Amino acid sequence: MGQTRRGRKNEGPHGWLAIHKEAGMTSTRVVERVKRIVKAGKAGHGGTLDPFSEGVLPIAMGEATKTLSQVLDGEKAYRCWIRLGAETDTGDPTGQFTPGHTQFPDLPTLRVALERFLGEQDQIPPAYSAIHVDGERAYERARRGETVEIPSRRVIFHQVELVEYTEDGLATVDVRCGKGTYMRALARDLGRNLGCLAHLERLLRTRTLGFALAECVTLDALSQAIGDGRLNELLLPVDRALDDIPALRLRLEAWSRIMNGQAAWIEADEMAPGPVRLLSPEGRFGATGVIGQGRDPSGRLSCTPTRLFLGV
Repeated sequence: MGQTRRGRKNEGPHGWLAIHKEAGMTSTRVVERVKRIVKAGKAGHGGTLDPFSEGVLPIAMGEATKTLSQVLDGEKAYRCWIRLGAETDTGDPTGQFTPGHTQFPDLPTLRVALERFLGEQDQIPPAYSAIHVDGERAYERARRGETVEIPSRRVIFHQVELVEYTEDGLATVDVRCGKGTYMRALARDLGRNLGCLAHLERLLRTRTLGFALAECVTLDALSQAIGDGRLNELLLPVDRALDDIPALRLRLEAWSRIMNGQAAWIEADEMAPGPVRLLSPEGRFGATGVIGQGRDPSGRLSCTPTRLFLGV
């Protein structure tokens, strides 16, 4: 941790922390707190959570921040508490309420309505979102009282499963979905489809980028671990979010070329062309690369580095 090459400034730890973001904090604020607690030189989060939301917020530090652009498209999972009977302009409890019907659908009707969301479909993001509209964040225009028209986008739901439904109109729903999917929009659309209106009362992200809620720690627990000298118990590898990319351990000659930014010939009989994580002869992650299609006369594959991870 914190090792550097000669001449490189010590930038603090390199790796990931799985943080359980508490409700009431912005994702940016969590990143700032983590940077101070662990004395990280640079850090970034793996996908924004709204301030009222809670749950899994992966934080990349040091060289791990280089992987953020490669991992933000993964599947996500949430537990949603959807309150029937009223809609809000924000889609969550912080907005202005528009009352709807208090005669709530029965359980079979609710289940059928939820099943209609499965698969690919068009979804209009909430007006209070960070999407750019005419060069400005949509929420900035919405806060000024302007009418915000956001084009629909194609999203996918892999799971929309009812967990609990109470008599006062609170539906607890587990969701697995692809990128760019808004749970506030799901609640809004469900309420409109049922004719009673609805909003998202609470949101818990349970999984994202391969990080699960069970492995997360709160900021208080992180501070305690730092005080006890236990950061290494919580720090996850730089390539933790790249687990779905195959890894290849290189021989010394190929490793030296890759770490100097040069292409190399590698011996890998079963390695398919495409992205790859590259490991040193000792098994240490140090680069990502691309395996080419062709082979040289001796059967070796070409490998071109795409990004180097120094000091990890």
